[in-house]
Amino acid sequence: MGSLGQTPLDRIAQTSTRRRWAILLVAGIVLLLGGWFAAKQVSMVKEVRGLVTAEGRPLAGAVVRIKATTFETRTDDTGRFLLRGFPPAKSANITAWAEGYYIVGATATLGNSDVSITLTPHPTKDNSDYRWLSALSSAGQEANCQNCHSDPSNVDSLRPFDEWRRDAHGTSAVNKRFLSMYNGTDLNGILRSPPTSFVHIQDYGKVPLPPDPNNAYYGPGFKLDNPDSAGNCAACHLPAAAANDPYHSDPNSATGVGLEGVACDFCHKISSVKLDVETGLPRSNMPGVLSIGLLRPPNGHQIFIGPYDDVAPGEDTYSPLQNQSQLCAPCHFGQFWGTQVYNSFGEWLSSPYSDPVTGQTCQDCHMPRRGATVFARPDKGAVERDPGRVFSHLMPGASDVALLRDTARLELVARKAGDQIQVNVTVVNDRGGHHIPTDHPARNIILVVSAKDASGKELEYLGDQRIPDWGGKGNNPDDYAGRPGKGYAKVLEELWTKISPTAAYWRQTVVREDTRIPARASDRTGYVFRTSSAGPVAVEARLIFRRAFKELAQAKKWELQDIEMEREVFTIN
Repeated sequence: MGSLGQTPLDRIAQTSTRRRWAILLVAGIVLLLGGWFAAKQVSMVKEVRGLVTAEGRPLAGAVVRIKATTFETRTDDTGRFLLRGFPPAKSANITAWAEGYYIVGATATLGNSDVSITLTPHPTKDNSDYRWLSALSSAGQEANCQNCHSDPSNVDSLRPFDEWRRDAHGTSAVNKRFLSMYNGTDLNGILRSPPTSFVHIQDYGKVPLPPDPNNAYYGPGFKLDNPDSAGNCAACHLPAAAANDPYHSDPNSATGVGLEGVACDFCHKISSVKLDVETGLPRSNMPGVLSIGLLRPPNGHQIFIGPYDDVAPGEDTYSPLQNQSQLCAPCHFGQFWGTQVYNSFGEWLSSPYSDPVTGQTCQDCHMPRRGATVFARPDKGAVERDPGRVFSHLMPGASDVALLRDTARLELVARKAGDQIQVNVTVVNDRGGHHIPTDHPARNIILVVSAKDASGKELEYLGDQRIPDWGGKGNNPDDYAGRPGKGYAKVLEELWTKISPTAAYWRQTVVREDTRIPARASDRTGYVFRTSSAGPVAVEARLIFRRAFKELAQAKKWELQDIEMEREVFTIN
């Protein structure tokens, strides 16, 4: 009723008034919110200034960081620093570190954003009397790794302790295959080969004889050859036990932390690696702890050396070595009797992957980021980190199917020419940062090539490119010796017994053949089959990885499964 008497001009005026009030209301809200946000910003820390000192004087070049972030700076010649550009917050946790010092943390708040940090030098002399700290909480010490770096509620935990316990490094001291090679037994350590027999040669002294074929044989063993020597096997497999006496540490006698394999406390006490300045490689016959510099603290102190420069509080320090491939070199390079037995580090070093700008480190592939954002329990002070900066301790290797299947690529081409099928197969090492296969000389890869007609019958093979005898002689489906294909391995031959291939590399050996494929290289082989059928022909190429030569695995009673790395099929109609 009230609007009936209004003219159009009255309604326009009334609408304009309402619109003006609405605009004014919105503007007021915006101003209020803006003022609130502005006030909030004013009450937050947006920059941190401060001074870093050490031993009573300003410290230049110290790294100062907003903890668990990439916002960092360095102190100037007067020890002063200015951190800015980080997201404003009510408070800012900052850390400072410099080489030779423990990491120290501080908190900057609105009323205290000019902070002073004093760094404490860490010990620089290794204490060989240090008692290794167990990773296991059952040891009853507050600092045992499991107390903070484990998640017992999650069987697939990404925490460092849980991954390490499932990894080959965490079980290297009790690995049954390692112990069976060391002791000369079967997998269960019950059946044992006879002691090695020797003869004396006037010019060379004592040399071993081949095993007697009339006696039961369960493969070679270091202790069969050297019953009175411990050797240096523990230098890599039990480095904590071997640290003070690498040539007299028998894996059969290890106790305590020695049984924890490549123990947490050991790795985080590595301060340096001893490499030849000319080659960048470890020196001959100096595996494991023989090429490692340790920094164990004096009584009453601790030191943990890690890959982060912002872990505080605690007696922690940072070393760039923890993020470098050189950390892995001592146990992944081995020369014995002048023969290069294993050398994945050297292979990486000579490959494009070692390029400091475009390459990748060992850690990039073997300590991959798996999505974890913390490496400790939240109630133990863990802070969220970029998942790209949290490295996995479940280090994939020779038993990891996914890693192996992501290492190489097969290229298969086939064509029909008259009554022949002509095949070319190329194996490309496009993802391995070293030769494939690498490290232990018993590892091998077999390329199996076949051609079948429409009924599934294998075609007659006309070529001479065949899998060697070590691929397995016999009539079983996985006996590949003599079939079309190729074997990839470093084949060692024992100098005196002529046994080949051998994994007893503590004996004098020679490299009889090395057909492995270097990083980013490829190998091409050709095959010819005869066909009398006009129907389709299916050509197949399979790439199979074995952790040990079949004859050795059978003698040792190792139950190892073949791992199919790649398979390609090409059909000719």
